[in-house]
Amino acid sequence: QVQLVESGGGLVQAGGSLRLSCTASGRTFSNYVMGWFRQAPGKEREFLASISWRGTGTIYADSLVKNRFTISRDNAKNTVSLQMNSLKPEDTAVYYCAATTAFGSRSQKDFGSWGQGTQVTVSP
Repeated sequence: QVQLVESGGGLVQAGGSLRLSCTASGRTFSNYVMGWFRQAPGKEREFLASISWRGTGTIYADSLVKNRFTISRDNAKNTVSLQMNSLKPEDTAVYYCAATTAFGSRSQKDFGSWGQGTQVTVSP
């Protein structure tokens, strides 16, 4: 499995922006579809976005992040990022990156490798 480490979380005011990054190691990064999920206290982990092996395809959870979050990847640096704009208090959660080998799934069950998560807190 590929090892994943997230960074970039923190405290931000509502309306602000954060950029999360996830660095992969241990396997060929470009062999993996990468995704971002989040989990708020007391809630199930939910899908946010995924990006295909070379970055030519993306999927978003439109109802949650449409026009606010953007996923990207840099295969030369083994990183996937999530740019988050216009943040809201309800975006407060632990954010996880994850890897899978098939493009198209939004289910966490299909992602076999996970990072430890990074906390994002959005104040009113």
